[in-house]
Amino acid sequence: MIKSAALPRSATSTKSLLSLGIVAGPIYILVSLAQALLRDGFDLTRHQWSLLSNGDLGWIQISNFIVTGLMTIAFAVGLQRTGATKRASRLIGVFGLSLVGAGIFRADPAFGFPDGAPEGAPTEISAQGLLHFTVAGIGFLCLVAACFVVARRFAAEGNKRWATYSRASGILFLAGFAAVASGSTGAVPNLVFTAAVVIAWAWVSALARHQQRTA
Repeated sequence: MIKSAALPRSATSTKSLLSLGIVAGPIYILVSLAQALLRDGFDLTRHQWSLLSNGDLGWIQISNFIVTGLMTIAFAVGLQRTGATKRASRLIGVFGLSLVGAGIFRADPAFGFPDGAPEGAPTEISAQGLLHFTVAGIGFLCLVAACFVVARRFAAEGNKRWATYSRASGILFLAGFAAVASGSTGAVPNLVFTAAVVIAWAWVSALARHQQRTA
C-alpha cells in the first residue's frame, strides 16, 4: 500500500470509490472496442477511438468518455483517502477530468470516418477538435506522470514489483502517445497507441484493486 497520512473517512465509502477505479478502465475499453468492431466504416488500423464520438451513434462514445471520466475522478478521491500521495491523486484526477473534456469536445471526423468524412486528416482543425486533443494530451501526460510518482513511492517503500510495473506502464503509455502525437499515420502507430491505452487503463485498475485490498 502507498502509505501516508490517510484522511479519516468511512472505510466503506472509500472502498466504493476505489471500486470505481477498478471498473472504469474495463468499461471504457469494452464500450470502445464493441463500437470499433460493430460500427460501419470503423477500422482499428486507421481510426482512433476518439473518432467514435462522431456520427449518429457518437453519443455512445461521448457518454463513455464522460462516465468513465467521472468514475476516474471518484477513484482519485478514494486514492487520496487511502493515504496515497496528493500528487498522484491529483494527477489521476486531472486525467479523469480530461476524459470528461474529451467527451464534451469531439474530435474532428477524419480518415473516412464517419461516412462522408475526409479520407485523410482534416485540413483545418476546428476549435472543438483542437480542444479535444488539448485536454486529452494534458490528461495523458498527467497519467504518465502519475505512473512515475507512484513508482517512486513504491520504490521508497521497498515494493520493487509495483515500482517496476508502474514505471514500465508509464514508459509504454508515453511511447504509445508519442507515436500518434508525432503525426505519424498508419496501422502500426495507431495500433501501438491503442495497446498503450489498454496498458494504462490496466494499471489504473490494478492500482485501484491494490489500494482497495490494503485500505
